[in-house]
Amino acid sequence: MLFDKEDSAGYLINHLARLFARELQDRIQPLGIATGQFPILLELWNGDGLTQRELLGEIDVEQATLANTLTRMERDGLIKRTKHPQDARAQQIWLTDKAKAIKADAYRAARQTNQEALAMLSESEKVIFLGLIQKVIGTMRSK
Repeated sequence: MLFDKEDSAGYLINHLARLFARELQDRIQPLGIATGQFPILLELWNGDGLTQRELLGEIDVEQATLANTLTRMERDGLIKRTKHPQDARAQQIWLTDKAKAIKADAYRAARQTNQEALAMLSESEKVIFLGLIQKVIGTMRSK
C-alpha cells in the first residue's frame, strides 16, 4: 500500500508546524529568542518559578531537549535557576528582566503569525480548526 503524504494528518501537521515556526522565527529573532525557546517562555510568562518537570508536562519535548534549551536560555540571559525550597533535587526556573521585557512583543509576533496563517479561514472555520487540533492533541497526550 502506498503512503500519500497529502492524506496524512501527521505529515500535514508537521509541515504546517515547520511553516509556522519559520514565520515566527523571523519575527522573534530580533527579540533575541528562538522558536524552540518560545513554548518555555509562554509557560513561564503564565507562571514563573516552574520546575523542569513541570515544564516537561506542559510542552511535550524530550527531557534532554528541554535541558539543553534551558542551558542556552540561561546563557542568553532569559532565565535563571534557583534551588527548589522543598525539593533539593529540583530547581525552579525564573524569568529574567530581559525575558519579561520582551513578552508583549513576543505575544504580538505570535498573534501576527497566527492571523496571517489563518487569514483565509472564516471566524467559524478558525474555531472549528483550532478545536479539532486541540482534540487531536488531547488524544495524543492521553496515550
